[in-house]
Amino acid sequence: MRALLSTAPGGPETLELTDLPDPTPARGQVLIAVEACAINYPDVLIIEDKYQFKPPRPFAPGGEIAGTIEGVGEGVTDWQVGDRVMGVVGHGGLATRIVTDGARLYRLPEERSFAEGAALILTYGTTIHALLDRGHLKAGQSLLVLGAAGGVGLAAIELGKAYGARVVAAVSSEEKAAAAKTAGADETIIYGRAPFDKDQSKALAEQFKAAGGRGGFDVIYDPVGGDYAEPALRSIGWEGRYLVVGFPAGIPKLPLNLTLLKSCDVCGVFWGAFAARDPQANAAHVEELFRLWREGRIAPRVTETFAFDRGGDAIAKMAARAAIGKLVVEVG
Repeated sequence: MRALLSTAPGGPETLELTDLPDPTPARGQVLIAVEACAINYPDVLIIEDKYQFKPPRPFAPGGEIAGTIEGVGEGVTDWQVGDRVMGVVGHGGLATRIVTDGARLYRLPEERSFAEGAALILTYGTTIHALLDRGHLKAGQSLLVLGAAGGVGLAAIELGKAYGARVVAAVSSEEKAAAAKTAGADETIIYGRAPFDKDQSKALAEQFKAAGGRGGFDVIYDPVGGDYAEPALRSIGWEGRYLVVGFPAGIPKLPLNLTLLKSCDVCGVFWGAFAARDPQANAAHVEELFRLWREGRIAPRVTETFAFDRGGDAIAKMAARAAIGKLVVEVG
């Protein structure tokens, strides 16, 4: 097998395409011939040793895959050789073969491509957990989505509309605003590039407040962080829920007096831990996502694919915050 390995901490330019022995599935595991691997922001962090999990080196990044089962370990009864599967594996997806627990996988519908399958579970799983379990989003409420043209951002727009919310999408360019509109956003805001000085931060807060209206936003979905967080928080409504999803723009420091004045909640969203702690609830969410997918109410937007030997380029584009929708590496 071939794998794109991280052998030392660093950027995507440090990854090495290497030949390795094929892995063998242990009890409860399956061997997958990887066809597609979606790239997500954790892939940027994990190779730099900045992610909360630090696998021993050498390892391949890539946590979201789709492919075909080539072998099953002892005790596996739910899967057979030849089954088309998709799932989140943590890391190791940028390799032509991977072994993983069968319980991590879902059946890839015959009418869906491997690229689509690789692009669904992590972003939409994170987002449905965020909006329903942490944000308690209801029909008729208002939702502000930061970084709305990325994978999780577009998922938040689609799921917000599926659950009857008014969705305002905040993005950094006209091109990204068009993508957010296509995904169903009711309104878009285009913001500048951080860092912001005090006046710029205040001006952005006024933009958010104007879009939120007199009552402010019921839910704010923030996968960006940095200097965008405080202006967004200033637009939240009474007893609103601010969802902390990620920090590609940096870890913000929020003035907690705002939470008192708005009686609002700042809620962390850690989908991986949720899925591990409550697999039944996560399975119910995934079943709901498959229903919405069948109905055409959500659809992963794979906007660019990369050859396997250019997997590092996909990670570099994600690091530069230049991606719209999902980036997928075609491994097979």
